[in-house]
Amino acid sequence: MKISIKNMAGALLLGSTLSLASCSDFLDKQASNELTEDKTYADWKMFEAFHTDTYNFLLHGANRVGDSWLDAATDLAQTSISSSGTRVSFNIGNYYASGGSAELTSPWESRYRAIRKCNRVINDMHKVPVDITRTEEEERAARATMTAEARTFRAWFYWELFLRYGPLPIVTDVLDPEEDMIKPYSTRPTIKEYVVDFILKELKESRPDLLNYDDAWNANRIGRLSQPMSLALESRIKLYMASPRFAEHSGITWADAASAAKEFIETYGNNFALYAEDGIPASENYGNAVLRTQYVGNNREVIFFRNDVRIGWDKIRLDTPVGEGGRGGNCPSQNLVDMYDMADGTSPFAQYDLTGAPVYTSAGMPAVNPASGYTDATMWTGRDPRFEATVLYHGVEWGDQNTTGHIDVRPGMADNPRGNADATPTGYYMRKYIPATILSSNHGGQAYRLWTIIRYAEILLNYAEALNEVNGPSADVADLLDQVRHRGGITGDVADRADLMGSKDAMRNFIHKERTVELAFEEHRPWDVRRWGVAVEALSRPVYGVNVDNNGVPSRKIAQPRVFEEKMYLYPIPEAEYWKTGLENNPGWN
Repeated sequence: MKISIKNMAGALLLGSTLSLASCSDFLDKQASNELTEDKTYADWKMFEAFHTDTYNFLLHGANRVGDSWLDAATDLAQTSISSSGTRVSFNIGNYYASGGSAELTSPWESRYRAIRKCNRVINDMHKVPVDITRTEEEERAARATMTAEARTFRAWFYWELFLRYGPLPIVTDVLDPEEDMIKPYSTRPTIKEYVVDFILKELKESRPDLLNYDDAWNANRIGRLSQPMSLALESRIKLYMASPRFAEHSGITWADAASAAKEFIETYGNNFALYAEDGIPASENYGNAVLRTQYVGNNREVIFFRNDVRIGWDKIRLDTPVGEGGRGGNCPSQNLVDMYDMADGTSPFAQYDLTGAPVYTSAGMPAVNPASGYTDATMWTGRDPRFEATVLYHGVEWGDQNTTGHIDVRPGMADNPRGNADATPTGYYMRKYIPATILSSNHGGQAYRLWTIIRYAEILLNYAEALNEVNGPSADVADLLDQVRHRGGITGDVADRADLMGSKDAMRNFIHKERTVELAFEEHRPWDVRRWGVAVEALSRPVYGVNVDNNGVPSRKIAQPRVFEEKMYLYPIPEAEYWKTGLENNPGWN
């Protein structure tokens, strides 16, 4: 993990001219890629720019794992790109494959590098001369806010490491980048020490000095860390810590998780809301919730996000149908399709498990709920509108270049041509996170696509899940779920579902399913199935797809068998780091 100051600063930029929104004055600032420590500390403006570059460490999920999405390492999708990414690593159980290195090994180096940057801000700010253009009070406030941001960032980066590798050494000193970064730290803390006593404590202590809602959502500060973002992150972390995999070790209860979500709703419920624009279909509101920005579209749903510039065809080509001239990319699975309810709120299948999926027979077919009106032959008809906002399926209208004007995955047709290795392996293509406006004017359009880390829908789902675990099904749980489902276009009420309201277990499975479909492709599924303790069940299940015959009738198939073993709950410590640091590796990886 050796890296020079000069190279570190260059890497921190991470293409900043592309990654941060130009309409935000605060996030336009860039630091030189030739910074020395002396130059960094010599001038407040330079030090501020050095700190601002930390925002570039916020990851963007699109094509991040070797041209694939992390959700393609779950049961939600299969990448069509066969030579890299999840298909040659996670999906076949090879956690040492170079194709998955962007997720399996890079986070270790990049997160610790980001943490070192935060430590420099926290520990070395006293070296920076005062800014003579500010009053003494303004100077104190600016330094307090920057310190709070650095501590919050550091907590976030440690959380990202925890999800992947478990508790790792907590480094708060500024270590020599020419040395092995964590070599002096050889003891791995407990989950409580790492998450509760450090990460949650950092968030709580630094929150008062972060920008409040009014200041953070000023047009010139869009995207900055804020008090709402910190509280939302606390809600997520407490939900995870109360979950079956962590509760015994963390001491965090479901009541604690419920209180954190409730606090956010009561404190900021007037500031944030589910995105819902009058006069447009519910499916478009749902799609816009992750595409519209704070400054274009008045999207009040987004709480914590990576603020990015407009993108064009080159940024979505990997994930658009081959009939459109794309590479196929992140292709949704039948597993995901099966999790969507009917538009009237009934479940198409008779039974669901703890993973949120319907219970499959050995033939890969769930038992149908006859009252729903569902049949496999008409499986895309009358479904939850979020399905259409997320998945491109045979016959749906789509595209600018496709001469048929709709998706056609029949054998030999535009989106399933013979001999095209990028054609969908599942029979589906992805619609969510793909701005259709880019396809206009011969693929000359542009659109925003920020990467949402936390949005208000998650907070509502956090609260619903925790409340159900505390008290079982209730009117409050049903109302929280209905807020999310009704915005998405479902007409029925959860409170009218007798199959759910009389059973905590059934409601739990339902909430797991609801969370999965609402947050699909937003990098929740990999961690949710782990915290629920059902990753083996979810991720070793085959990924299902469909074939569509010449008459347009779908039939189920296995798109890819999957491999997931107990040891894969955590990634192995990257081999080079394991040998350098002498840290104890994660269970099963020695």
